[in-house]
Amino acid sequence: MMEYKNYLIFDFGASNGRVLVGRFNGERISFIETHRFENRPVYAAGTLYWDILRLYSELKIGVQTSLKKYSDMTSMAIDSWGVDFGLIDKNGNLMSNPVHYRDEKRAKSVDELYKVISIRDVFSMTGGQLTSEVSLFHMYSLKLKSATELFSANNFLMIPDLFNYFLTGEKSNEFTNATTTLMFDQKNKKWSDKLLNMLSIPQKIFCEIIQPGNKIGKLLNSVSKELEIHPIEVIAPCSHDTASAVTGIPVADTSKDWAFISMGTWCIIGIETENIIIKEEIVGTGFFNEGCAEGLNLFVKDINGLWVIQQCRERWSKEKGKVISWDEIVKLSSKTRPFMSFINIDNRVFCEPQVDMPEKIKKYCKKTGQKIPEDIGEISRCVYASLALRFRYDLEILEKFIYKKIEFFHLVGGGSANKLLCQWTANATGLPVIAGPEETTSVGNLIIQLKGTGEIKSLEEGRQISLLSSNVIGFEPKEEDIWSEAYDRYLRLFR
Repeated sequence: MMEYKNYLIFDFGASNGRVLVGRFNGERISFIETHRFENRPVYAAGTLYWDILRLYSELKIGVQTSLKKYSDMTSMAIDSWGVDFGLIDKNGNLMSNPVHYRDEKRAKSVDELYKVISIRDVFSMTGGQLTSEVSLFHMYSLKLKSATELFSANNFLMIPDLFNYFLTGEKSNEFTNATTTLMFDQKNKKWSDKLLNMLSIPQKIFCEIIQPGNKIGKLLNSVSKELEIHPIEVIAPCSHDTASAVTGIPVADTSKDWAFISMGTWCIIGIETENIIIKEEIVGTGFFNEGCAEGLNLFVKDINGLWVIQQCRERWSKEKGKVISWDEIVKLSSKTRPFMSFINIDNRVFCEPQVDMPEKIKKYCKKTGQKIPEDIGEISRCVYASLALRFRYDLEILEKFIYKKIEFFHLVGGGSANKLLCQWTANATGLPVIAGPEETTSVGNLIIQLKGTGEIKSLEEGRQISLLSSNVIGFEPKEEDIWSEAYDRYLRLFR
C-alpha cells in the first residue's frame, strides 16, 4: 500500500458548494472537507443571475485553504451544474454575469425557436434535454434581442470551463457539460453546425471539446502568487455533476440491469448506455441523453427533486426564527398519516423560486380536490411520497425505451442520506435499493483525476475503488400493496 496522494475536488451545486481533498492510497479513497459555502442567485433589474465572482472568490479560498493543509496536491478538478454559461470578449473579459437557469425570461424564447425548427428536429439533431432551462433557449433569447454580449462574444464557456479559464487562462469546452446545452450533436460528438446555422447562432464562439481526464493546464503564475501557493495541474473531470455522480457509483453487481437516481436539488433518474437513444416517441416524456466518462451515454430524466422541500424548509425556518433540521422534517414526516395528498412535483409552480412554497402546495392540493396538508409533517410527507411515486412513473417509461426490466436502483448524492425517502423509493418502485455514498459526485471527480494522472487505467477500475471505499445501505421493498394503491390514485390525479 502506497502513501496517500492528495487531489483537490470542487463541487459547485445549485444551492451550495464544497471543497474536498480526496486521498488515495492505492486501494481506497477518502475525503476531507476543507471549505463549504452557499450558492445564492441574485435578482438584479428583473433578471436572476449566478453570483459568479463571489463563487470564484469561494473557489480561491478553497484552493488556498486546502493547499495550506496539504501542500503536496497532485491535481485539482471542478464540476458543477449544467446548462449555464458565460461569454468572453476578444480581450478575454467576462462580458456579463451568467444568467440562472430558473430565470423566467428564458422560457419565453421556446415558442419562437420552435417556429424556426420543430422540437422533434431539435431532438433528432442533438438527442439532448428539451426543457426551457437548457443553454439553447437562453442563447436564442440573446439572439432575438440582438444582445451585444452574444454578437461581440469571442468564446462560450460553461460554468466549470469559465472557472478553469480564470485559473489557467486556457479556454475549452468539456464534453459532458457541452452535452447539456442542446447545441451539441451527441451522435457525432461535436457542436451541431446544422442547428446553429438554422438559428443564426455564431459558431465561432464554441471552443474545442475536451474529454474527461484531459489536462487543461497549470494554475497561472498570477493566481499562484495571489494565493501564495505553488502551481498545480488542473484536470477536466466529468464537469457536469450528474455525469460525475454516475462515474462514482459503486456498482455492486455488473451482471444485473441497474438504474440510478442522483438525489439532489434535481433528482436525475436514468441508466448508462453504450450509445445514445434517439426515438421520436421520446419527445414529450422528458427523457434525454447526455455524455459520461469514456464516451458513454446517460439516458436520463431530470425530476424537480429536493428543491421543493428545500424551499419549504427555508420558509419554515424563517417563520420559526431558527433553522429547522432535516432530521426534524423527516421525523415529523414519518409520524404523519400516509397518502392524504400528492403533488405533481414537476408542475411549473413547484419548479420556480417561491416566497412561500408550503402555501403553494396547500393551494395546489385544494385546487386538485385533495385534503390540504397543514403542518410540517403533512406537507413534507406529501412532498416525499410524491417524489417516490414520480420515480415509479418515470421508471416505467424508462423500461419501455430500453426493452428490459431494471433489477435494482443505485441511489446516490446528498438525498441518499434520507433513509425514509430511500425506503419509500424501494416501496414505491418495488425494487431493491442500494443507497450511497452521499459524495458520489466527488468520488467521480476523483476517479477521473486518478485516471488523468495515470494512477488508474479505466472507469471500471475506478468504480471498484469506489465500492471498496464506500459505506452503502440496502433497502428492500415493503408494503407494496399499499404503495400500489397510492400509485393508482396518483395516476388518476396527474396522468
